[in-house]
Amino acid sequence: MSEQSEWTKRGQQVLMNTYQRGEKVFTHGKGAWITNAEGQEFLDFVSGIATNVLGHADSGLAQAISQQAQTLIHTSNLFWNQPAIELAEALVKLSNLDKTFFANSGTEANEGAIKLARKWGQATKGEAATDIITMEHSFHGRTFAALTATGQPEMHQNIGPMLSGFKYVPFNDATALKSTINQNTCAILVEIIQGEGGINIMTPDFINALIEIQQEHDVLIIIDEIQTGMGRTGTLFAYQNTDLQPDIITLAKGLGGGIPIGAILAKEGIAQYFDIGSHGTTFGGNPLATAAGKYIVEEIQEKDLLANVQQKHDYLMQQLKLLQTQTNIIKDIRGWGLLLGLELDVPVADVIQSAYGNGLLVTSSKHNVLRLLPPLNVNTTEIDVFIERLAKTLSQFN
Repeated sequence: MSEQSEWTKRGQQVLMNTYQRGEKVFTHGKGAWITNAEGQEFLDFVSGIATNVLGHADSGLAQAISQQAQTLIHTSNLFWNQPAIELAEALVKLSNLDKTFFANSGTEANEGAIKLARKWGQATKGEAATDIITMEHSFHGRTFAALTATGQPEMHQNIGPMLSGFKYVPFNDATALKSTINQNTCAILVEIIQGEGGINIMTPDFINALIEIQQEHDVLIIIDEIQTGMGRTGTLFAYQNTDLQPDIITLAKGLGGGIPIGAILAKEGIAQYFDIGSHGTTFGGNPLATAAGKYIVEEIQEKDLLANVQQKHDYLMQQLKLLQTQTNIIKDIRGWGLLLGLELDVPVADVIQSAYGNGLLVTSSKHNVLRLLPPLNVNTTEIDVFIERLAKTLSQFN
């Protein structure tokens, strides 16, 4: 039995069977490359699902984590810690929001945002103002409020009843959204790009509708930036590609570069409803995670990674469109920055498996979409290798 198969067997005996892992066991990586237990090297265009924004084993991130681990890992939120304050200062400045709450994950950030919106609604509009509107095909997490907010009914099966107070409208349907607003609506929770829902991009008309609702109906706009934030779309936050001025945003994934961390950013007038004792976390905002986050934010700025994302988006799109003309398998190419989706004419699960055989890691989104998530510092040579291996993969389905 191979070493990889041995690890797989051991894992199956002790880990719950909730993921379709196959026999993929990885031991180490560097940059956009990752190596399995058999010593085979792969080009990684999954990046821990938009999390490893600097790729694998970034020396600066490792040093920041190591230095903090040797100093102070955890104190609890009974006390202040310097890295958390510094990271919050940076995020507030860069987002034009006012206050930060640190959590441990994206779903926790969304749970907190939902809770904050409802507290604001009841305090300012009345006890019945607790309804939150979300979008069909959205994804906001796996804990109960975040999962209820997720507009994918198949994810709600056999675990109901789901929480009350959530309404779903078709993404990009401004008419349906406006008709759903009433006096009990406290917030709209939305993604600029539905990363798990098919790489669906918010339209200008829908953006304008959100702005109009925000101005006229006293309803909070919460933007889930968990997958799109931290430079993934070519700006630090995806909403900065639009005229939207959110009341709350949620972050995770790329914020820690692989270290678990989530964040809620909110305007002062809303954040005040999280008063002492109204929300909390043991691990959220610990010195280790926030030191990692601080390094990530600084690195994105100092290495001008936003410019790299925009440049590599243009190059990657150019190469993908060329590949599209050479095969009848790619129906559509969409996305911003380095969050791209290829809608395919063949089963995406088969393509992912075949790509693995060709030394390439990719993942999927809904509606038979191949999702591409390279690290933000990906270079042209790596993109060329990606195109070569993807072309080889797709040729197996012609």
